[in-house]
Amino acid sequence: MAKDIFGKALLDFQSGNYVEDIVTYSSLDEKDVIPLPYLFRNHENMPKIEQLALEYCQGNVLDIGCGAGSHSLYLQKKGVTVTALDSSHGAVEVCQSRGLQNVVLSGFMNYSAKKFDTLLMLMNGVGLVGSLANLNDFLNHTTELLNPNGFILLDSSDIIYMFETENGGYDLPDVENYYGEVAFQMQYRGEKSDFFKWLYVDFDTLCSSARQCGYHCELLFKGDHYDYLAKLYPTT
Repeated sequence: MAKDIFGKALLDFQSGNYVEDIVTYSSLDEKDVIPLPYLFRNHENMPKIEQLALEYCQGNVLDIGCGAGSHSLYLQKKGVTVTALDSSHGAVEVCQSRGLQNVVLSGFMNYSAKKFDTLLMLMNGVGLVGSLANLNDFLNHTTELLNPNGFILLDSSDIIYMFETENGGYDLPDVENYYGEVAFQMQYRGEKSDFFKWLYVDFDTLCSSARQCGYHCELLFKGDHYDYLAKLYPTT
């Protein structure tokens, strides 16, 4: 995104200037709200899928798309060595002000400074891939960042349910693209971001890409609303 709408909102909340939430618009013809307090939640207020993922983390952790840093903070307080990574200037500043020791401003595909035991991607973190066509390149890059015996933890959702018809079929709007590719726009304090692509990937499709990139894909948790937590680790 050319405009750091997300970062501005995080900075306002962190500095005590919370007056409104982030509004999102999507290609699914939906308007939604991201409550800023939720982005600063503690472990007790995180959903079960996130709590479980944090317990699976081991060794040196890279929190990809860390946002306000809530997951990294929990791990750091537990004594885990964690690096918080985000491409938002505002998010990085907020993470630093909240006390995170290792914070990096970078897009994931441009980052290769060190290797990790766990690559963590929560709140549909794999969404930053943007489109299904980019998923294999993304997974291939992760192999450059993993230590031996390292693994990826990510959550996502199968949004096929959003296209279900009354007769039990599916009305997919664009047969040329994967139905989980969504365009989003953020609005905050009267300012709108550019549209950006976000990927929701179903588990079977994720596993197919994972196999092509030398990963085994394991289902760790399945939520009540088409969401899931997956662990990807090298097959050799």
